[in-house]
Amino acid sequence: MTTPTKPSVLFVCVHNAGRSQMAAGFLRALAGDRVEVRSAGSQPADQINPVAVQAMQEVGIDITDQTPKILTVEDSEASTVVITMGCGDVCPYFPGQTHLDWELDDPAGQGIEAVRPIRDDIRSRVEALVADLTTAA
Repeated sequence: MTTPTKPSVLFVCVHNAGRSQMAAGFLRALAGDRVEVRSAGSQPADQINPVAVQAMQEVGIDITDQTPKILTVEDSEASTVVITMGCGDVCPYFPGQTHLDWELDDPAGQGIEAVRPIRDDIRSRVEALVADLTTAA
């Protein structure tokens, strides 16, 4: 008898400071321990965008303990789903993975009024992703 493996999702954006961190925060909150969550960037920033942090706090999710991380081949290889958010073609591809590209506005340099709709769009996409992943499992 084989044990099903837990799905693993990697969210990637350039700076790993806004979109990918919000998506990872939603996935952790919505899927709990049913899904392994990673996020990374091709050119990570020094810190998470404070407006993204504020937007997530408004919906009860705290991402202040997260830090931008560099995208590694190991993180990509260990993921069953890789979701890019405007990072271009820097993500390595491994057979058996699902690759999605979510076209999302970049919250960098935006005020909270502009970031809220981006956050809400990400939440909707993550909710659909959770439904897909948990149905498949």
